[in-house]
Amino acid sequence: MSEINLSVKIGKAKFKNPVTVASGTFGHAEKYYDLEEVKKLGAITPKTVTLPAQEGNPPVRIVETPSGMLNAIGIENPGADGFIEQKLPGFQKIGVPLIISVLGHSDKEFQTIARKFTDAGGFAALELNLSCPNVGHKSLVAQDPKATYRIVKMVKKIADVPVIAKLAPNVTDITVIARAAEDAGADGLSLINTFTGMVIDVEKQKSVLGNFTGGLSGPAIRPLAVNLVYQTAQKVRIPIIAMGGIATAQDALQFILAGATMVAVGTMNFVNPRAPLDVLHGIEDYMKRHKIKTIKSLRGKVKR
Repeated sequence: MSEINLSVKIGKAKFKNPVTVASGTFGHAEKYYDLEEVKKLGAITPKTVTLPAQEGNPPVRIVETPSGMLNAIGIENPGADGFIEQKLPGFQKIGVPLIISVLGHSDKEFQTIARKFTDAGGFAALELNLSCPNVGHKSLVAQDPKATYRIVKMVKKIADVPVIAKLAPNVTDITVIARAAEDAGADGLSLINTFTGMVIDVEKQKSVLGNFTGGLSGPAIRPLAVNLVYQTAQKVRIPIIAMGGIATAQDALQFILAGATMVAVGTMNFVNPRAPLDVLHGIEDYMKRHKIKTIKSLRGKVKR
């Protein structure tokens, strides 16, 4: 059998394979810079960057749950200027395409941070973390199709790389938000961000997390995530980067069969730092066993 083709595209960005890491789970990866294995990944998605530096939420920030994890880190990061100056050069040295995840607390912040990174350059795509409050409303941007459309369209006018909208699952119909992002010109979607959850210490009779609630991730949410990716893939034409409890190649293949173009390993990085590479090698083995020449032929193969 000839060489299998794992390459994928999102907009004009090309990736040698469909495996990346979910934002916030790979740290700033300094300790991985010299590892040849990391260069095998299709892309690296660093932790979300905000315009000003953020210290994050008070402890406790993480609590284990059955088959998952609840986190309320609060997007601790050095800010756009700090990241561009201190972190970006190191990531670029790895030689793997970068998907930069950004979050603005207002339209102007999204606009400014998009400009800063566009001016800096040196990355493959810009991911908009839309799980932030919609200014003047109690809803998140990713819970409001009009706000999603507005911000994606605004950033598309600035960015010279593909723009990916990262959506929250805490909505009635995620496909409505996905279509709003697509209509605004998004080149791709990241699905899904964490589900809002809560753990209570019954002895202290209060929430365990310092932020009161947190984001649920890990294998516990995978069946929900697969379903949301499937539903969205039926309604949009743009590529989907799927995430939500991926621990093995079998998990990743579920998302690809449901319609995803790429997959991102998240929580499992805390358990097994080799998980993204294990997923990649497992996909390769699966394709060889089933005599599948191109990863594209698997995409969306599962039909109702």
